[in-house]
Amino acid sequence: MRAAVLAALADLPDHLVRTFERRVERWLPDLRTAVEDVYADADRVVGRLLLVAARRFAERPADLHDLDERRVLEPDWFQAPDTLGYATYVDRYAGTLTGVGDRLDHLRDLGVTYLHLLPLLQPRPAPHDGGYAVQDYRSVRADLGTMDDLRALTARMREQGMGLCLDLVLNHVAREHEWAERARGGDPVHRDFFLVHPDRSEPDRWEETLPEVFPDFAPGNFTWDDDLQGWVWTTFNAWQWDLNWANPSVLEEFADIICDLANSGCEVFRLDAIAFMWKRMGTDCQNQPEVHALTQALRAVARIACPAVIFLAEAIVGPRDLLAYLGEGERHGKVSDLAYHNALMVHLWSMLASGDTRLSSQALAALPTPPSSTSWICYARCHDDIGWAISDEDAQAAGLDGAAHRRFLADWYDGSFPGSWARGLVFQFNPATGDKRTSGSLASLAGLEAGDPLALDRILLLHSAIMGFGGVPVIWMGDEVGLLNDPTWDAEPEHADDNRWVHRPRMPWVEGEHRPPDPHGLLPRLEHLVAVRAATPHLQAATPAQVLADAPDGVLAVLRRHPHGPFLGLHNMTPSPRSVPRWLLERAGLPAAAHDRLAPEADLPADGDVPLAAYQVRWLTA
Repeated sequence: MRAAVLAALADLPDHLVRTFERRVERWLPDLRTAVEDVYADADRVVGRLLLVAARRFAERPADLHDLDERRVLEPDWFQAPDTLGYATYVDRYAGTLTGVGDRLDHLRDLGVTYLHLLPLLQPRPAPHDGGYAVQDYRSVRADLGTMDDLRALTARMREQGMGLCLDLVLNHVAREHEWAERARGGDPVHRDFFLVHPDRSEPDRWEETLPEVFPDFAPGNFTWDDDLQGWVWTTFNAWQWDLNWANPSVLEEFADIICDLANSGCEVFRLDAIAFMWKRMGTDCQNQPEVHALTQALRAVARIACPAVIFLAEAIVGPRDLLAYLGEGERHGKVSDLAYHNALMVHLWSMLASGDTRLSSQALAALPTPPSSTSWICYARCHDDIGWAISDEDAQAAGLDGAAHRRFLADWYDGSFPGSWARGLVFQFNPATGDKRTSGSLASLAGLEAGDPLALDRILLLHSAIMGFGGVPVIWMGDEVGLLNDPTWDAEPEHADDNRWVHRPRMPWVEGEHRPPDPHGLLPRLEHLVAVRAATPHLQAATPAQVLADAPDGVLAVLRRHPHGPFLGLHNMTPSPRSVPRWLLERAGLPAAAHDRLAPEADLPADGDVPLAAYQVRWLTA
């Protein structure tokens, strides 16, 4: 295998060969230990993965080799306080990949450095789960452009200081994917890429402990296929076939896919449905340790072939399972580089609805600190529904009934609770458990659609909270201008059964204008917030955020102890004035003459309590 690796590098200049060899020396231990934890024939698997890395390294364009070197010298590039994310669908933002390139000015002016374009690889014909049923990982959706268009876009983005985040679905492929087609054609090699059972005896045993992801329109976890003459594992939909990651050929294929797409300029891979990759009888088949070993192996291959690349774990799991996706124990800092802070998002909305911060402050304060080389993705809204993931344990610790609080939140945000200013839609109601999730745009959920006079203050509070928490704050398309729910969300037949499209409107561009309409005046206020964040070194993501559980009720207090001094973010989560006692600032290490970076012209009292107006946020430093 070493001879094959050297042959793959034969046409490269000596300095690149030496670079590759040094990277192998650095990352081979991580690769080997990860592979050994999953596969019996580790030497063969490692050898084949190194060959993948060598071939793709040899093909990597010169400007991307240069990017690799710059990122190696600045490994914390994505943790900087001037990092800002933005997420959207290509067609919803600007029609095509070329159109996105023509609309980069708005993102640059906003301060965006990280652009997540949701699924743009070739999916199966509709329905395709919003693009997450991938038919071909090596081509772009025809209506969005071509791979050449993707390469051109990433080059334009690099010129403007932006990197592309791309979705990579790991758990499953479309029934029409080449691997599945070959399996259905009788190829035993590719049949082993999937989990197929000849009758219901095994599936029925698995189902005893498996939850249902989409109980309304995709109950169960297995689907009969006539061509296979078997029951194939389908966690999400009948046409999304789960992959058999116990087969090392699947790992090898995805290592090659990642390196190939990285050579097209993709810098961040959002590893979709990562929690479901490994199956173990008697469990819910989520968060299994092999998932983290496989991710470590993929990351090590990327570190060798294309180290400008980082991984984002799309793990919407319980808080106590989340840290493993960034790496803990022997995998500390060796798995993904980023993970979604879903708990922060849920608790922000919980505090806004209840006006009570005790539950959320205690729950957020109890979360473990991620490895210093990693970061959270912090967001108030994304493309998905909101699942009200308040644990019974956290609720009980705050003297609440977990199920009752979850029902309250669902009712509040669908607008059915008396006095609610929110205008959301119920998504995936489960009558057996009483659980229901929520769809709706940030602005509509925050009261703007209902005409609530404090809605804009809530919107800015949410943006301030995710930007002051550290990590990488990500804005969902349209939230920067307060786009409301799309009243025509179900006009497209393929969307009619999925009301998540209510918060995925098209950007209402005006011909000749490089900024979208901003009828509520949000953009300047948000740009000010972004600029202040970029100039605040305390918000470098390696500095952990500490939620102060003993802050006054109604106030979310976030402390960051940075070498430049303490940073204290104070958020009034209620519609009435609050005050923060001076002792809280003193204990945080702030002097009497504390400075509010968001309102430097405002004089804070030199002693006594610090006032907060309704939904006001203060960023206090020395």
